[in-house]
Amino acid sequence: MLRKVLMALTKGWGIGLGLVLAVWVDVTAASSTVYRVVDEHGNVTFSDTPSEGGEALELAPLPGLPSEYAERSDEPPATSPGQPFMPYDRFQIRSPSDGTEVGADTPVMLSISPRLRDDHRVQLRVNGKLSQSALHSDVFWLANLPTGRHRLQAELLDSHGRRQHRTNTVTIVVAE
Repeated sequence: MLRKVLMALTKGWGIGLGLVLAVWVDVTAASSTVYRVVDEHGNVTFSDTPSEGGEALELAPLPGLPSEYAERSDEPPATSPGQPFMPYDRFQIRSPSDGTEVGADTPVMLSISPRLRDDHRVQLRVNGKLSQSALHSDVFWLANLPTGRHRLQAELLDSHGRRQHRTNTVTIVVAE
């Protein structure tokens, strides 16, 4: 039966080869020796019986994880907070200040106290739209801002990506 399935799968090399290899791995787990048989038309099949006249294959053992990894699987992921969300005493845009005239490329620096927790991220919005993806940082770089007024606001995200704090909006002016 296994031989018939393998022969049917190997007639179309594209998908069949992948399936043959999957079955081959399954067969190798069930038996200690696998035989490769090539028929008169060049079709390759694999069998677990030597009576087909095939070539015995030496197979490497399947890779496995060392037991140290299995022991760690019960640990919470590194992004898990391990404690409830605690508010920050200070979360604000430090620079540029409200009404400042800046160039088209400018850094945005935040003041966060206490320090940003490892599992928290900050994202920056310009004119209400997400400017950069959430980062574990208190500095962002704005580039190629068009001339005119822009509103900046930072958002603090917890370990689950939920917004916990927002800064007050700071308006900047990009000079010509």
